[in-house]
Parts: sequence; structure tokens; C-alpha cells
Amino acid sequence: MLATLEVQRSSKRRVYDDSEASTPRYSSPDELGDHKPHRSSKLKPRQDLNSHRRSHSSDGSVDELDHTYHGRNLSRSSSIDSHRSSHSSPEAPSPPAYKPLKLNYRQKFILKGHRKGVAQVRFSPDGRWIASCSADSTIKIWDAVTGKHMRTLEGHLAGVSTIAWSADSNTIASGSDDKTIRLWHRATGKPYPAPLLGHHNYVYSLAFSPKGNMLVSGSYDEAVFLWDLRARRLMRSLPAHSDPVGGVDFIRDGTLVCSCSTDGLTRVWDTATGQCLRTLVHEDNAPVTTVRFSPNGRYILAFTLDSCIRLWDYVSGTCKKTYQGHVNKKYSLGGAFGVGGTEGFIVSGSEDGDMVFWDVKTKDMVQKVSGHEGVVLWVDTCPGVSGKVVSGGLDGTVRIWVDVNEDQESNGVNGVKAEQVDADATEDEHMEDVKVENEMPNIAMPTLPMCQIRST
Repeated sequence: MLATLEVQRSSKRRVYDDSEASTPRYSSPDELGDHKPHRSSKLKPRQDLNSHRRSHSSDGSVDELDHTYHGRNLSRSSSIDSHRSSHSSPEAPSPPAYKPLKLNYRQKFILKGHRKGVAQVRFSPDGRWIASCSADSTIKIWDAVTGKHMRTLEGHLAGVSTIAWSADSNTIASGSDDKTIRLWHRATGKPYPAPLLGHHNYVYSLAFSPKGNMLVSGSYDEAVFLWDLRARRLMRSLPAHSDPVGGVDFIRDGTLVCSCSTDGLTRVWDTATGQCLRTLVHEDNAPVTTVRFSPNGRYILAFTLDSCIRLWDYVSGTCKKTYQGHVNKKYSLGGAFGVGGTEGFIVSGSEDGDMVFWDVKTKDMVQKVSGHEGVVLWVDTCPGVSGKVVSGGLDGTVRIWVDVNEDQESNGVNGVKAEQVDADATEDEHMEDVKVENEMPNIAMPTLPMCQIRST
């Protein structure tokens, strides 16, 4: 049973207005064009969730959204409102003709070893490793090339909803229903001496700053915490939302943090001052469960419990694109930006067991693939040019996928044949200094655990 977050509308609904967004101290993020994909967990459905889908205003053009992947480094402006104008240049060359995105993802490895659902899977920034966390209270590390199981990290007293990698790929942070955040050495599997304590409820989402000196966490206690990792202390507490915080993320230069909640709001924060720079809310006010900054820092991707994924221009406060075709009404699903050839895509899990890919510019669904038995809770893309995708689901498996072109497929390349890798079969080879995992009795979980999936 895995990460469900009860989506109950709180009677205390926070009132917000545009005054929260005004900030003379704001520095707009630089555009960063190279792709570096950057989240777990599952939320129970809003009982009064509207079944209808509305059309969304301010749909961005293909040329405008080309900057999602191909940005320019520009000098910072002094205001959030001047961010848009700073990215337009009359001398900019006209973009080349757009070529429709083609993807052909096939399953490469099935990684087994978790005893309960997998809440989150993450590629390391260097692309060499995959970390997965589960309601079985463990984190596992896998070789991203061979699929071999390398480490099992044990220490949490309840299910683990979220994990994050440091920029150097040497440290993993994990957040658990035991209300703690732990840091782990990737190479040894050993934990840092003391956990980070401060949240009063389940820790649900984590992200490292690019420099690795800060960690942001979101919790069922409705707060967003900024941690100073050098001093190992809480640096700032943001009274962010009026409902549990589903997702957090750092922008690529570390100056901004975004957060989202089942209160329907997505907020952007200045990490230096703790000031709320912008509040984003759609007219449907659907619960927002996961957020991610785009690779260039200009947009925020928001996953909502109305089976929509929305791409927000947080500078103007407008929704530029809405991606539909997957099922997301009950669980907090995760996805990522990726690159296929030279074009960008968005990928997400789905509650019907599929993984869905969209062209980031045209909104077209370009591929839907199946493999998991049940809900696909999290999907991540590998940094760099490998094109690999990893997924984790309620079935307790981690799966690695590769993009295969038509020539490879017609020639019967072995790389598209799924291979099963069992953690128990590889553990002895790679874990001389780490305890071999044995079958353990189930640990009693606290009331309303986010890392448990309830049967209905």
C-alpha cells in the first residue's frame, strides 16, 4: 500500500490576491537551454471533483514554447513583470521548421525487489544510477545501464514517499511517513549521522538546490521547509498552503522554489527572502499534486487531479498548454520533461497502467505504452542523450524504457526485449558492506499514511 494523500478540502481556505505576486526584490531566472530533467506519491480523490474539462486560455504558440528547451542566457531583470520582455529579441533568427516528434519507447528491464508499491523513481544527475523508494520503508539503488541492484538503504520506520539526488550524484535525500528526512551516501548506502527533524507530519516531497547547499521539503503539515545542509538546520519555514503540500522543486539556478498543494494553488517563492512571488490557480481549482520547473526555468509543469497536466508561464500567470489523455483522479502521479531527438516531450504515469508521452509544443499525444500492472505512480527521464525513461508503480516494480528507432526494431535489436532483474539475485555481488535484505514483517503505519495505498 503506497502513498495516498487524502484530498479533503480544508474548511480554512486561504485567501490570496495579486499583491502576493508583487515583489520589487525579484530577480527573474536565466534561461537555461540544456536538458536536465529533474519526483511521489499518491493522493486520494477529491469527492466533489468535477468530471468536465474546460478549455484553457492563453495557449502558447509552438515558436514561443520552443524556449522551453532552447533558451538563451540573459542578464537578470529587476522585476517579475519584466521577465517576459527580457526574452524577446528583434534580431533573433527565425526558428527552423518544426519537425513532428516521433517516439518509440520499449521496455528494456523489469527491476524487482520492493515488497510494496514504488512511490518514486529518480535518475541521478550523471545518469549512472536510479533510486527508487517504496511503502516498504526502503530506498533501492540500481545501475541505470545494466539494471543491477546495487544498494538497499534501510533506516526509516515507515513508508518512503519521496527521494532526491544531489547534483554530484553522491547523496540521496529521502522523506518518510515517520516525519523525518534522511541523507544517505550513495556509494556505501550508509546514512548521515542525524536525520533532519522539524516537520509535524508525513514528508511528501523533496528537492536539492543545484549547488547542493539547500534542500526544500513539502509535508502533509501544509508547510514548505528550506534546509541549510551545511549547518544541518532549518533555514526557513514557509507557511505555504492550506492543505497538504504535494510537490516542491528548485529552479536550475537555485533562486526560486515552487510548491503545490491539494488546495489547488501553485506558488513560487524567493529562496533568499522567503517571499511568495506568484500564486497560480486554474479556474477549475483542481488539487495540484506535483510540480516541476521546465529545463530553461521559464515554465512550471503542474499535475492535477482532473486528469490534466498544465504548463504555466509563472511570470505572466497564464496557463500556456494543457496535456490530456492519461487518467489521474486519485493518485499523485509524477512525470518529467524529456528530449526525443531534438524535440521536447512530457511523460507521465497514468492510473490505467500506461505511460503517456506528449509533444511539449503541440500538445499531441505521441505515444502510450503499457507494462505495469496497475497504477504507474512516477516516471523520470535520464539526463543527457541516452533517452532512457524509468517508471515505478503500485505493482512494486521499477521499469527501464528505451527509445528504439524503426531500423533497430525491424532488425530485431536485442535491446528492446524486456529482461527481468531481481534484487535478491544481484544483492550478494554488489553489497559486501551492506546488509542483505531479508523478508521482514510489515511495520504498523500511522493513521492516514501517505505511503500506503488503500484498497477500495
